[in-house]
Amino acid sequence: MSKVILKGPAELALMRRAGDLLAQVFAHLDGFIRPGVSTLQINDCAEAFIVEQLKARPASKGQYGFPYALNTSVDHVVCHGMPRADEVLAEGSIVNVDITLEQGGYIADSSKMYCIGQISADARRLVDTTYQALWKGIEQVRPGATLGDIGHAIQVHAEAAGYSVVREYCGHGIGQQMHEAPEVLHFGERGMGLKLQPGMVFTIEPMINQGGRGTRGLRDGWTVITRDRSLSAQWEHTVAVTESGYEVLTLRGEERG
Repeated sequence: MSKVILKGPAELALMRRAGDLLAQVFAHLDGFIRPGVSTLQINDCAEAFIVEQLKARPASKGQYGFPYALNTSVDHVVCHGMPRADEVLAEGSIVNVDITLEQGGYIADSSKMYCIGQISADARRLVDTTYQALWKGIEQVRPGATLGDIGHAIQVHAEAAGYSVVREYCGHGIGQQMHEAPEVLHFGERGMGLKLQPGMVFTIEPMINQGGRGTRGLRDGWTVITRDRSLSAQWEHTVAVTESGYEVLTLRGEERG
């Protein structure tokens, strides 16, 4: 990757706007995702809302040749799940919906776990622990901290609960390009790695497995599953380093308080 691109006030304002719009997409999907809905219907609903209502662009569509507006990763799918008409959400499943949105030349990236109807206590614990791990990482963000501080906080929280952290995929810098420097690992050692400074913007997006951390890719070239077929969960936010700490640019309505 190239050098880290620091964002000034004007760039951050544009990224904040993109993040606010992306939060609206998730709010729109909250009333749509339920048992009996296909993952392709989720994609089509989100894309129509982004383009027609928000006058923005689904940034994932066409990126690296990906044909859809979002990723839907169900149950044992770790990441990059491809929406399908024949993949219908069933009661008890969990699904990660990962969406990027561009407006004004800048991109926001976020994902959210949806619990389909009544899910098992074990699945709920995984989803909740992964969300907590995301915030453990976010709370490390401040000038002078390191990327290792973020990864360490996530890893410690997940492993204390008996889970494993996927290591093949990571967070990333973001701005005018979806993937910029630096890479943000979700495991690591305190005090190690790049030091954070104001103006850095990156995603934190831990993928946590109920079983082992091993993964494998499917023949479609995108979908990644747990090697042992255990459940996997992921949450993601786009985060800016500020003069005094952090700002979550993709914060959703239910997270404000």
